[in-house]
Amino acid sequence: MKQTLRPAVTLFVLLTALTGLAYPLLTTGIGKLLFPAQVAGSLIVQDGRTVGSELIGQQFTEPRYFWGRPSATIPMPYNAAASGGTNLGPLNPALADAVHTRIAALKAADPGNTAPIPVDLVTASASGLDPHISPAAAQYQAARVARARQLAPAEVAALIGRHTEPPQWGLFGEARVNVLKLNLALDALKR
Repeated sequence: MKQTLRPAVTLFVLLTALTGLAYPLLTTGIGKLLFPAQVAGSLIVQDGRTVGSELIGQQFTEPRYFWGRPSATIPMPYNAAASGGTNLGPLNPALADAVHTRIAALKAADPGNTAPIPVDLVTASASGLDPHISPAAAQYQAARVARARQLAPAEVAALIGRHTEPPQWGLFGEARVNVLKLNLALDALKR
């Protein structure tokens, strides 16, 4: 029995040290050398204070800000510890109710806007943490933000254009706008 147990325990300890300690330390070290900002969480620091991450959405509800994609996380929106979608199917009445509530909120914030509402403003992403909206979703909100901030609509449209990111490496995904970065750029405008 000792002859069987000793190699098993030795292999267990060796593999635990290798895969549980050495490999994570090595990959983290390489990541910190090659991608220091990403390994640190892609944090956005302004005036010496961390205001958020490029990778996790934040809730904006004031008319003077662009609103992001809805979050399905609980107990609070954009809770990174509870990442995940709602898992509500397209025929689920709870999903339809949530979408109708979001549509009503968008219309209440900008009653004069008769443009079609982009789907990403009323449906949550699979992670519930998406920091981006489509350029169409940003343009849909541009008039409301311009009025609330007393800015020219063309100035807000230009800001959206400057903050529109192309598809990843020009191939993957769609053009997108990081809501936090766009709202920080709005706040940077001195008015």
